[in-house]
Amino acid sequence: MLLSRSSGILLHPTSFPSPFGIGDLGQEAYNFVNFLKNSGQKIWQVLPLGPTGFGNSPYQAYSAMAGNPLLISPDKLKDEGWLSEEDFSNIPEFPRDKVDFDSVAQVKSSLLKTAYQNFQKYASEEKKETFNQFSNSKAFWLDDYAFYMALKEAHEGASWHTWDQDIAHRQPQALAEWQQRLADKIQYHKFLQYLFFQQWDQLKSYANQQGIKIFGDVPIYVAHDSADVWSHPEIFSLDSQTSEPSLMAGVPPDYFSETGQLWGNPVYQWDKLEQEDFFWWVQRIQSMLDIVDLIRIDHFLGLVSYWAVPQGETTAKNGTWITAPGRAFFKTIKEKLGKLPVIAEDLGVITTEVEQLRDQFEFPGMKILHFAFDSGSDNLYLPCNYNSANWVVYTGTHDNNTTVGWFNKRSPQEQERVYRFVGNSWGHGIHWDLIRLAMSSVAYMAIFPLQDILGLGEEAIMNQPGVPDGNWSWRYRSEMLTSDISDRLKEVTDIYGRTPTNNED
Repeated sequence: MLLSRSSGILLHPTSFPSPFGIGDLGQEAYNFVNFLKNSGQKIWQVLPLGPTGFGNSPYQAYSAMAGNPLLISPDKLKDEGWLSEEDFSNIPEFPRDKVDFDSVAQVKSSLLKTAYQNFQKYASEEKKETFNQFSNSKAFWLDDYAFYMALKEAHEGASWHTWDQDIAHRQPQALAEWQQRLADKIQYHKFLQYLFFQQWDQLKSYANQQGIKIFGDVPIYVAHDSADVWSHPEIFSLDSQTSEPSLMAGVPPDYFSETGQLWGNPVYQWDKLEQEDFFWWVQRIQSMLDIVDLIRIDHFLGLVSYWAVPQGETTAKNGTWITAPGRAFFKTIKEKLGKLPVIAEDLGVITTEVEQLRDQFEFPGMKILHFAFDSGSDNLYLPCNYNSANWVVYTGTHDNNTTVGWFNKRSPQEQERVYRFVGNSWGHGIHWDLIRLAMSSVAYMAIFPLQDILGLGEEAIMNQPGVPDGNWSWRYRSEMLTSDISDRLKEVTDIYGRTPTNNED
């Protein structure tokens, strides 16, 4: 198994407090790691860390392997000498509880450009060599990503499939001409990645030193408007004329949606990937293992079979199930990278084939307590029905309401059903009752959104699936991480045997 008995907190870095309008990898990130350690936690789970595009979703990034420049800490850049106090003189006052992504992008872009100019002017030969070594070590994805972002800016943000055909289809002469024209812009985007990974590596090293493992997230699909699809079109299902997805990802109609969910991402050409020993995926998983300790694979079902919807459809109704080579995929990756620290996101309607693939490779699955109380005592999300310890149990995830918000929306009869299973309340609110229930389960890992630790209501929802606006923006305030909350979390962690021991790393 991946871990000893443990627990942790789900919190995306954008949610940290910061004077720059969005959480970053500066001091507040280190304060949060200290909070985890002092509270007896072993796990910090984050959402995908890539550069976000339209809608600001971490699950629709411009790259599957790059980092989000908005997470770069300006304070740490000042410590490095790439920014000065004077550069902060015109920083506006941002909202403390939400991210205003457009305003943040404008302000941080200016700061990052200043940092790049100062690096070019004043960096020592040693610093420049470190940057060059970084660029060479990440060349597999960094060259195409930096080029793509420079091209996207040159085309005023338009998606690559609308560019002139020569550059959209990567004709050699067009590539050479654009590379020469955009050389400095390309170097700038490489520099941003250098800064991100430098700061992230420092933070991860600190977390690991404190006994905290980083739990990352791999969305199974990538955005159509991304460097990955532009640079590797042969492994995606694209229309040969328009370069739009010929088959789109999604899920079919179910109890929750009469029309299903049409995500719009291009599905993979799995036969081509398999012929290449899943080379792109191997590189993707390796790049993740370089920055996290554990990996959640989102929509694990899609590695067994996936719902493919033809181009032109506006809902997910008219799709087809297509088999994916999940066993060959994981067998190849295991041969190349070793035993994988993978958790399978196996929520929803899961087939026997999905369970068999998960269990064959001994991947833990997921249990969500919000789903446990609206049927009988045989509900598989109830802790009494966990058939082994090989699970990660959550109160809720980033796609759920907060526990307080979820409970308050239930009818009195539905609330009573929860209390029947929870038993006598601990006296600190329904959020602590569910935290205690998860902690007491046999599941190896118990994870809680920070919003549940803080007892926040639906105003603190991170994401509402199907709602296009207002997602991903929640932030907490520094003063919320009190010693009382830390002590209470440590107490319940101790009670149920999830606290680190002296002989653990």
